[in-house]
Amino acid sequence: MKKLFPKGLLAIALCCSAGIRVSAQQKDTVPPVQPPANSPVVSPLSMGAPQQYEIAEITVVGTQYLDKSLLLSLSGLSVGDKVVYPGGDQFTKAIQSLWSQRLFADVTIYVTKIDGNKIWLEIGLIEMPRMSGFVFRGIKKSEADDITTKAGLRKGSVATQAVKQNVIGVVHKFYADKGFGNATVKIDERKDTGLVNSVFLIFNVSKGNKVRIDDINIVGNYSIADSKLKKRMKGTKERTRLTLHPSNEHVYVDSLAQPDEFWKTYGFLQPTRALDKLDPYFRFKLFSSAKFNETKYIEDKGKVIGYYNSKGFRDALITRDTTYKSSNQNLNIDMQISEGKKYYFGDITWKGNTRYSDSVLTRLLGIKKGDVYNLELLEKRLGKQMSPEGGDISGYYMDYGYLFFQIDPVEIGIRGDTIDYEIRLREGPQATIKEVRIAGNEKTNEHVIRRELRTIPGEKFSRQDLIRSNREIANLGFFNPEKIGMNPVPNVQDGTVDIDYTVEEKANDQLELSAGWGGYIGLTGTLGVTFNNFSLRNIFRKETWDPLPSGDGQKLSVRVSSNGKAYRSYNFSFTEPWLGGKKRNQFSVSFYSSYQNPYAYQNYYRPAWDTTTLRDGHFKVLGASVSLGKQLKWPDDFFTLIYSVNYQQYKLKNYNYFGIQGFDNGTSNNINLKLTLARSSVDQQIFPRSGSNFMLSAQYTPPYSLFSPGKDYTKEPVSQQFNFIEYQKYRFNAEWYVPLSRPKGSDNKMFVLKVAAKFGYIGRYNNRTRLSPFGRFELGGDGLSNFAIYDRDIISQRGYPVYYDSDPRINPESGQPIGYEGFTVFNKYVMELRYPFSLNPSSTIFGLAFVEAANGYKDFGEYNPFRLRRSAGIGMRFYLPMFGLLGFDYGIGFDRLRPGGGLKDAAKFTFMLGFEPE
Repeated sequence: MKKLFPKGLLAIALCCSAGIRVSAQQKDTVPPVQPPANSPVVSPLSMGAPQQYEIAEITVVGTQYLDKSLLLSLSGLSVGDKVVYPGGDQFTKAIQSLWSQRLFADVTIYVTKIDGNKIWLEIGLIEMPRMSGFVFRGIKKSEADDITTKAGLRKGSVATQAVKQNVIGVVHKFYADKGFGNATVKIDERKDTGLVNSVFLIFNVSKGNKVRIDDINIVGNYSIADSKLKKRMKGTKERTRLTLHPSNEHVYVDSLAQPDEFWKTYGFLQPTRALDKLDPYFRFKLFSSAKFNETKYIEDKGKVIGYYNSKGFRDALITRDTTYKSSNQNLNIDMQISEGKKYYFGDITWKGNTRYSDSVLTRLLGIKKGDVYNLELLEKRLGKQMSPEGGDISGYYMDYGYLFFQIDPVEIGIRGDTIDYEIRLREGPQATIKEVRIAGNEKTNEHVIRRELRTIPGEKFSRQDLIRSNREIANLGFFNPEKIGMNPVPNVQDGTVDIDYTVEEKANDQLELSAGWGGYIGLTGTLGVTFNNFSLRNIFRKETWDPLPSGDGQKLSVRVSSNGKAYRSYNFSFTEPWLGGKKRNQFSVSFYSSYQNPYAYQNYYRPAWDTTTLRDGHFKVLGASVSLGKQLKWPDDFFTLIYSVNYQQYKLKNYNYFGIQGFDNGTSNNINLKLTLARSSVDQQIFPRSGSNFMLSAQYTPPYSLFSPGKDYTKEPVSQQFNFIEYQKYRFNAEWYVPLSRPKGSDNKMFVLKVAAKFGYIGRYNNRTRLSPFGRFELGGDGLSNFAIYDRDIISQRGYPVYYDSDPRINPESGQPIGYEGFTVFNKYVMELRYPFSLNPSSTIFGLAFVEAANGYKDFGEYNPFRLRRSAGIGMRFYLPMFGLLGFDYGIGFDRLRPGGGLKDAAKFTFMLGFEPE
């Protein structure tokens, strides 16, 4: 049989001794499928004029993996179709359709029989080989896995030339981004005899050496120094190099690992001390990788011109730039700059404004005649690209509902080096909110989100209300703060706007579980659960339990802890953030009970020969609290006023921990009223990036001593002095979060500075009473290891154990001295630099570096706000929804340093669980 349609060109012929076929064959493939040996002989008379035939039958041969009926459908041919033969184009279209699938090495159409006006066809196919497997050689497994993912490689796919070329392109880009600009790929293809029509591909990768940038040479920059321009090129850096003295020759930092002979050429007999002789004016660019990345280089050239534009050179251009190999096979970059003329702002006039006068807009713009021309600054002040921070002119209009507002700066004249502008405004109508839609809340009921919104249907649109709504949703803690979407949909026809909110639920319930058995000691362990999105109203609806009813934004916490016979505690709390459902009135109730037996372990370890009576004693605490918080509208609605009534009962039996003579048996009662004024404007809870927290509280017990003016309570027995505790207590906390950089990419990662100041005081109403040991302040430690079964405020300090003296030189490692009653005054200052490694709600991770100073004082007589214990260190924070906040800090207490001692003696590792210590 003769092949009449090679390589996609259709030719139909009739041979006396063979059937007829049309085909398309790829170069360098196996020979095409031959037609059946019993193909009928077709009469030469059919070579006459083209005739129309009806397809009687179509068969598909040669396929091994693909479905024949699907291939027949792709060909466009079917039984009963009319075709013209010879000369018809139906065969060409069928072959082109199959060939476009890129699955075949050869496509052939045979005419196997003609009978009257009927024609029989056969489609012969040779499939491209399948990839039974592949392997990368010459690179790390992790790199191979990344390339496999990026290239979309998978076993069983067709091993086409396009697939191979795609892998080569991915490898080149992958290593070029890492600085390996000369990476090569060689593909070895081996036939897999174990599978039909299959091949195994071996990708031999050679990364080569990193291509680094030796020098960036800039010419033509008469007004701006090289160093300032190179600083803008964040992704294109020169190799770090030092200028050696006295030769003043440049040596690259990666040459510091050279052998001694290298350094001896520069007069250094002791290479390890070479850095001691460096010129004091050497260049040292820390963290400069110097790898070359073509994409980043193009971006950096744009940043250079942008910097020129910001300095008034609006005509600046890079007229020529060249990259070429240096003497050591790295790269040098030459850049020619044409600065052009430096321009200044001239007259700025306003047109179309009715909401604000010209003078107000000029003041808001903050650009005066004679200022250096800066188009980027002008557009930023006008709000051409809306900034969430606000402060631009567009923002002021948007805050008052002018959603259809438009603003365009137009150059109306250039006089020498001065540019005059006319700023044209189209204010449009004030948009009214029509509909507010919420999506994505699969667990949380919609009313919980809707009550937090400041964008109410029927009210005027405001950008600030939109931003504030985002903050309130984020601070609920139920959703991924990075995935909260806000999309205003303007309706120009009727002057309204719809707002679509989208949220993504995140897990935020917490579980704490541990258990053990200790013989005489008994059961030990902790069981604690916190449901942060609880629903009390659905408590009796079984279908809502998963594992408990949820969705109404309430908080339920239960915790039971036991250390056998030595210690146990029970805690319960419930919070309703919107009591009544109409206003933000937060109602909370809590109950807690604890018991400690200080002799449990002593009795257990008592030797058998010791027949003395077992000692018995305990310290019990029973407490309850009810609070109601109300959101204020003045000075602004970030303020909250909280009232709480608290009761604690302390029972002591043979418990002399406080070291107060006579105060080892008895009962003390603490009834107090606490007033708290708080303001919080942070953007989110776990990793705040902006905003502040302020808290001022005052706590009062009834002034029992004032009811008996002539009685001196200090002369009463101690057990009676503390029957009803009295004190007045004040606390002040302030925290600020300041972003130090702009978010990088879509992950919103940025450096954040946290600054905090804290102060506390507890005192008596008069000198006729004695201040009890309860309610005081305890400083140092991490808040977990502190012995805090009794009612005290734990003020942690990293780098220090718990300390009991205001003298910074006295820092005991452990143990509490007998007679210590706690501090009555303290102050603390903290500064932290934070950076997030992951903002994923399932595992939020950020690192920090801190410095802090704090101290406690027994009374105001020894109070000195500048006599502080100082420390510094680093730490990590992990937020896991099931466990809450985990923290690790390594701090060095500077006041713990001793002559002859090292940092190890002054360092302390601290741990935090579930909360950020004070």
